[in-house]
Amino acid sequence: MSLHIYRSVTELPAFKNAIITIGTFDGVHLGHTFIIEKMITRAKKVGGTPVLITFYPHPKQVLPGTKNKLYTLTTQQEKFDLLHSKGINHIVEVAFTSEFANQSPEKYIRDFLVKNFHPHTIIIGYDHRYGKGRQGDFKLLEKMAPQFNFEVIEINEKIIEQVTISSTKIRDALLDGDLKTAEEYLGYPYSFTGTVITGNKLGRTIGYPTANIKIGDEDKLIPQNGVYAVDAILNGDDFTEKTLKGMMNIGLRPTVQGTQRTIEVNLFAFDKEIYGSSITIILKYRLREEIKFDGLDSLKIQLAKDKKAAQKFNP
Repeated sequence: MSLHIYRSVTELPAFKNAIITIGTFDGVHLGHTFIIEKMITRAKKVGGTPVLITFYPHPKQVLPGTKNKLYTLTTQQEKFDLLHSKGINHIVEVAFTSEFANQSPEKYIRDFLVKNFHPHTIIIGYDHRYGKGRQGDFKLLEKMAPQFNFEVIEINEKIIEQVTISSTKIRDALLDGDLKTAEEYLGYPYSFTGTVITGNKLGRTIGYPTANIKIGDEDKLIPQNGVYAVDAILNGDDFTEKTLKGMMNIGLRPTVQGTQRTIEVNLFAFDKEIYGSSITIILKYRLREEIKFDGLDSLKIQLAKDKKAAQKFNP
């Protein structure tokens, strides 16, 4: 079934026995899978439709109290694609604003959830908070359920803690360059998508031409600086290759006195011009830290070693 994304409640169809859940679902990792499976199972039991409600931007980027900028594991489109792959066909993206956050909990239930979705069942975490001052909770949903004829199913503490811990551990692992731990919690290799832009073309002078990548979403988390073995997918009708192998450097390029963080990928056995193309990088293995060499000759020798290592760890 095709994916339907609704960015306004005025676009919503009349869902049959809507089974809804609400959350950020950043990363759509293994901790989220239980919730999604519970929705789908419930929908099959009552002949209903799973409807997932999520937010943009991430609530922690709007609500006061967040000290550091929150980088997300998935862009909205990446999140939608992952949710769809797990069986969610209806996603509602709510613009998360201060006004939305500050409505009373009762108004949130009555005028947002009930009025727009007429839910058969709401599946929600035991600690889910909503409304002004985050005063709304699971007990209020239970209290109002008979009045509006919906059921409430609680996701227990163990599962919710797994979701929260997983998100934190994934972010921390990526910022440490620990791809193995990140993949274990995600259930898939971490990736990002960007556009190939013009660089200084230094790589081609030493036999390792690179595609410089600009990430379109500034909120997307980029892993720790270093050299990685990667898979690359060029997005577009002009390219027939499904997956290319390569190695990537994230960092400041200290050997050539770089001052800005860049992302550069060297694609093996590939020599086409791809400026302006969209490219998805799938991180497979972290080879080493970024190092300052005493010149381009030393760098070239190391790149040869890196290529062999990348081919070994990502054959």
